[in-house]
Amino acid sequence: MTRIIADISVSLDGFVTGPDPGPASGLGTGGEALHTWAFSDDPEDRRVLREGTARSGAVVLGRHLFDVVDGPKGWDDTIGYGAGEVGKPAFIVVTSSPPKSVRLTDLDWMFVTTGLPDAVTAARERAEAASSDSGKDLDVVLMGGGATVGSAIGAGLVEVLSLHLAPVVLGAGTPLFTGGAPRTLVQRSVISTPTATHLTYDVFR
Repeated sequence: MTRIIADISVSLDGFVTGPDPGPASGLGTGGEALHTWAFSDDPEDRRVLREGTARSGAVVLGRHLFDVVDGPKGWDDTIGYGAGEVGKPAFIVVTSSPPKSVRLTDLDWMFVTTGLPDAVTAARERAEAASSDSGKDLDVVLMGGGATVGSAIGAGLVEVLSLHLAPVVLGAGTPLFTGGAPRTLVQRSVISTPTATHLTYDVFR
């Protein structure tokens, strides 16, 4: 069964980037510390990354994050979604205006201009097709940015929330939560490593 999973790294004070993020500055000032765990040699960090990316049948991201990962300082063969851990799932970008060109042409990009719910629906269709092809259940993963994940949770689109809590206080940046309807979370797992606390919750309306 395909689930909708929001999976994102966050600081102790609730930011998913540092100040001034963008294509030229990546995750902003200090934002790289949020993803130290993804490059760690700790076996638990490696397992979390491997299992998280292996379940990905399709990945949803917002336009701002797309501009970062497809920008000149973005992903390459060694740094990217599950680099070295997973194949290449479909990437669904929520945007009001598709880009004129894409640098990472070896990835399967789809640009949805009709809103986040339609993007999630398209991603579910791609993930279910990938599940059928692979013979195993694959999920839709919302990887960010913060506005996309926060909006999806607020709209009741997310079934599972996977947070990677980094031991850093950024002071400013892009917040994960900015209000919205209350949501009830049920904690399912906690994995602590020197570089992060990995938290998994079921999300209920």
